[in-house]
Amino acid sequence: MEELLRLAHVIGATVLLGTGAGIAFFMVMANRTRNAATIAHVAGTVVVADTLFTATAVILQPITGAWLANEVGWSLGEGWIVLSLALYVLTGLFWLPVVFIQIELRNLARTAARESRPLPTRYFHLYRIWFACGFPAFFSVIAIFWLMLTKPAIELF
Repeated sequence: MEELLRLAHVIGATVLLGTGAGIAFFMVMANRTRNAATIAHVAGTVVVADTLFTATAVILQPITGAWLANEVGWSLGEGWIVLSLALYVLTGLFWLPVVFIQIELRNLARTAARESRPLPTRYFHLYRIWFACGFPAFFSVIAIFWLMLTKPAIELF
């Protein structure tokens, strides 16, 4: 059972990192075109991917992690686990607004494309926020990977 839990947990972590990186890449490349129709199409796909893949992994990660810790005999109070969970929450604090921003970016681009107008100023303002939120979330996930792989002895209290 332990091997299956490890596999499920690693797959979930990989989905989070891979989907996040893929979404960021495609949104950045679409934004560079400044073409509202292209951005609308890509942002629409990004919203679906975040819903299907990222949200599912976000829900399953803490479940598989807690189950795995219980199976292996790790205390959830171990420093590396507590720090991983704190970084997971931090990632979520940046990811949740991004989800809503992506929906709004998609909607603004769809409206601009439908009305044959340039992207509005609000689009570029939200895009900059979306872009900035990606960095702390991405590096937090990388740190979580490192903690999962190395399991360093961390004294918190």
